[in-house]
Amino acid sequence: MGKLLGVNIDHVATLRQARRGRFPDPAAAAAIAELSGADGITVHLREDRRHIQDRDLAALSGVVTTRINLEMAATEEMTRIARDFRPRSATLVPERREEITTEGGLDVLSQADALSRTAAALREKGILVSMFIDPGLDQVRATRDAGADAIEIHTGAYCEAFLRGKHEAELSRIRAAASYADSLGLQVLAGHGLDVRNIVPVLAVGQIREFNIGHSIIARALFLGLAAAVREIADLVHGA
Repeated sequence: MGKLLGVNIDHVATLRQARRGRFPDPAAAAAIAELSGADGITVHLREDRRHIQDRDLAALSGVVTTRINLEMAATEEMTRIARDFRPRSATLVPERREEITTEGGLDVLSQADALSRTAAALREKGILVSMFIDPGLDQVRATRDAGADAIEIHTGAYCEAFLRGKHEAELSRIRAAASYADSLGLQVLAGHGLDVRNIVPVLAVGQIREFNIGHSIIARALFLGLAAAVREIADLVHGA
């Protein structure tokens, strides 16, 4: 089975929220992304609603023809929203109000009970549950034990190391985590900071089935247009 691309459209909403207006419309961006090769659409409904809004979920449900992945904190409010919305999958992520973007993976080991309850509540509604974690084997094992169906490997440290030309150690951690997760029966995804250059070595990790990419696509869309920016990285992912 080939590799898949999920396009995160949060930053389309970030631009809209800069003026609290109606444009650009994340749902329109989702439609363009799908037509340009995206295999799914990812959105993060944050507690502070800094970009994606509740109304966007309703709009997306009427537009997206592939599948929606909802990134969310493991809170009662977000669990209720996800159970009502019923996306194809939900990815549990850490969330702090003061952060600019997600800064690291979940510490599943220290939150196992709460994450297990959230995972069970989501799976009860037929939602595939993923947990966004750093590539540590103990976190992979804890994710399986917490009842997740998948892991999404946080690739931020790898991407930072790639800028310095010293990324082999981080890439080895990703390989090890992906292999271990696969051996435990977990689906493996990856994301955060990936772009058309640094994704190339990660594409060679056979166990990673899907990549969720947002910021770099929206940034390149300023110069190339959204359709071309999605198509550029979709061709890389699908050709891997």
